[in-house]
Amino acid sequence: MKSSGLPNVSWFRGRLATAWAVVVYLFLYAPLAMILLQSFNSARYGTKWHGFTTQWYRNLPANESVWEACVNSLWLAGSSTLVATALGTALAYGLSRHWFPGSDTVLRLLPLTVFIPDILLGVALLLVVGLLQQVHAVLGPGMTAMLIGHVTFQLPLVALVVRARMATLDPALEEAAMDLGATRWQTFRHVTLPLLQPGIGAAALLAFTLSLDDFIVSFCTTGPGATTLPIWIYASAKRGLSPEVHALSSVLVMAAVALTVALRLVQKKPWFST
Repeated sequence: MKSSGLPNVSWFRGRLATAWAVVVYLFLYAPLAMILLQSFNSARYGTKWHGFTTQWYRNLPANESVWEACVNSLWLAGSSTLVATALGTALAYGLSRHWFPGSDTVLRLLPLTVFIPDILLGVALLLVVGLLQQVHAVLGPGMTAMLIGHVTFQLPLVALVVRARMATLDPALEEAAMDLGATRWQTFRHVTLPLLQPGIGAAALLAFTLSLDDFIVSFCTTGPGATTLPIWIYASAKRGLSPEVHALSSVLVMAAVALTVALRLVQKKPWFST
């Protein structure tokens, strides 16, 4: 059979898809590579290369403000995630398994809170905190106000994710457990909750990530001694991008990469599926 002389269409599509994937990955990860490169730049300010150094990494352990910001960020993200996960799971279960006056309105308004711009939520929380401080000095800017603010935007996300998981569960499993003599609490503890664990875990990870990354809500509700990592990086950038910021960012990126690799190894999943 004679060749038609036309290029192989599947070969061309494969090369085009590969080239497009390379462009997308460069667009996503080239800025991170630049930060990693600048973290080894001996120049104190600016991006012009002055030589290789590891001084900025050696300076990080001695920087008390960085450690304080790290501790504040981890405490805030962990505490708000625990509170939001517990409340969001209870809300999702109640909306899925029970009807109460106003439940339909809650279901309609719940996704709305996800689309509210962060700046509006931050300003609203700032006004509420200022009002409470004027009325009775109960609450002022600081870690407590930041905790409430983070739970505010985490809770709807947790409830939506867990409720999506609830929609996939068969109510007959709970009915069978109760028919066999289990109480409502025993049914929830031994049947519903184990089935909800994947959804609860995903919701908690999402809430923790958003809290750790949040800047606007934290900035609007922060107070003395309540500096988080995003706020510290923003304050450092206003004074001029220091290589210590690049070093800290590189450490965070490497930590995320190491965690991803560790999860892959634990799950024993292949990196690429065929």
